[in-house]
Amino acid sequence: MTDELNQATSPPEKRDASASGGRYRKTLITAVLSVSIVTIVPLLIMTGIADHQYREVLRAESTRPMVRFAAIGRQSLESFLSEHLSALDMVVRERGFDQLRDSRRLREVLTNLQRAFGGFIDLGVIDDNGIQISYAGPFELEGRSYSEYDWFSEVSMADVYVSDVFMGYRNVPHFVIAVQDVGPDGAFVLRATIDTDVLNRLVTSLLVQPSWDAFLLNRDGILQTDSRRYGDALEHCPIPMQTNPAQGALVEQEDESGETLLVSYAAIERSPFVLVLLSPREALQAGWLSPRRNLVWFLAISILLILAVVTGGSVYMLNRARESDLKRLSYFHKMEYTNKMAALGRLSAGVAHEINNPLSIITEKAGLLKDLLMLSVELPPRGKMAELVNSVLKSAERCGGITHRLLGFAKHMEVQRESIDLDELIRQVLDFLEKEASYRDIQIVFDYPEEPPTVVSDRGQLQQVFLNIINNAFAAVKDGGHIQIGIRRTDEDTVAVSITDDGVGVAEEHLKHIFDPFFTTKKGGGTGLGLSITYGIVQKLGGQITVTSEVGKGTCFTVALPMGQAFA
Repeated sequence: MTDELNQATSPPEKRDASASGGRYRKTLITAVLSVSIVTIVPLLIMTGIADHQYREVLRAESTRPMVRFAAIGRQSLESFLSEHLSALDMVVRERGFDQLRDSRRLREVLTNLQRAFGGFIDLGVIDDNGIQISYAGPFELEGRSYSEYDWFSEVSMADVYVSDVFMGYRNVPHFVIAVQDVGPDGAFVLRATIDTDVLNRLVTSLLVQPSWDAFLLNRDGILQTDSRRYGDALEHCPIPMQTNPAQGALVEQEDESGETLLVSYAAIERSPFVLVLLSPREALQAGWLSPRRNLVWFLAISILLILAVVTGGSVYMLNRARESDLKRLSYFHKMEYTNKMAALGRLSAGVAHEINNPLSIITEKAGLLKDLLMLSVELPPRGKMAELVNSVLKSAERCGGITHRLLGFAKHMEVQRESIDLDELIRQVLDFLEKEASYRDIQIVFDYPEEPPTVVSDRGQLQQVFLNIINNAFAAVKDGGHIQIGIRRTDEDTVAVSITDDGVGVAEEHLKHIFDPFFTTKKGGGTGLGLSITYGIVQKLGGQITVTSEVGKGTCFTVALPMGQAFA
């Protein structure tokens, strides 16, 4: 029996913690994902903002020179045109019509202008009828009529004129400038042809970056100077010309090939020219690649470090939590067992009395059988001996049943779900209290409105639950008191067991603490662990326990259990 009791009281396995491995994995995944999202998402947002701001700053730094050089080019071209127009105006005012109509003196003027300013190819004086009355230059243009040309009408109205670049009689790209003045015989125009190479040199001086292109356009989108990308002067430029290009504006637009360009426009005052300075957007973005690559590496390494730290920290914390849960579970099992043994200790008097009665019978019948054998030479009658032996066997069997029931309560049984008859289980618990109930005249009433259903649960743990509650009921009632046990179905999946006594009851302010560990209302006794352990067991079995009480009238504990599915 000692070996059996030792085996029965072996420590429980930590199977509940092992069964909850999935819960720990879910917790780990949740912790890693939540912390990673909280840390990585702001990092991604800040990195995106930093990248955007860096690109904007780099774009501004890359495009600012284009705007600045476009302004410089505009100023150079305007100065060039202004000084050449001013030179013509000075010649007209100083020499007058009489001297300028002399071709020899006109050639002297041309020579002086070429030496002083450069860029002049020829000069011509045109009367108010549009006839060129004198000419100085490499061609034979004296006597030529310009009366039907648009530029002649324009200079007649504005006094100053700058033409587009055109081929003309010379069959080379050139443009003309002209000023008008009034002589003794009427108005006349001093017209000069300007070499476009001067314009080309001024424009190409702006090309400080290999990816840049600079050229002049007229209002119709015709090249006025050569272009790196779009060919020679007087060819069509595929960039859509803006109607009113703003001074120094930088715009993003596509040419006819679909390539995206950054373009800066600068309109040249007192001329039909628009300076265009452009660069492919990809050329500017090439400067972003190296810093962006470094930023991507930094972001990737940061994310990997964050994931490593978060994962490692979460695993470490979850392992510590798991170890803590295992220890808590082990302590809880020990508390359960200790509480059960304490309850059995309280029942020891009744158990001893139950065992003492059959032992007395065994002793009495065995002594009588011995006397019969010793005092008579002949064997006693067979019937008498059989009666005595049967009495001994029955008493021994009764003792065996009592000890077996006691061991069933005492041992750490492995958790096993089985189909349980609640009425039978409660009556087995009450067997230990039968003598105390009889001695104290406590009446136990079973109130079953219908046949008690069976539940699928753990027998050993349910025994402890009802033993703790019934023990409390016995301690609460006075001698001659009543305890009522009811079993009923509350719905299709739940059965409720109520244990009601007419004892001293519990004050309302104590009810909210009744399941707290180490809380007890028993004066001079009680550990305060019984109902706490009972509450934990019921929760672990998937049920609920509630209590109602009134001082002086009694207490009712209700245990609601899931019925589960009966075993086949």
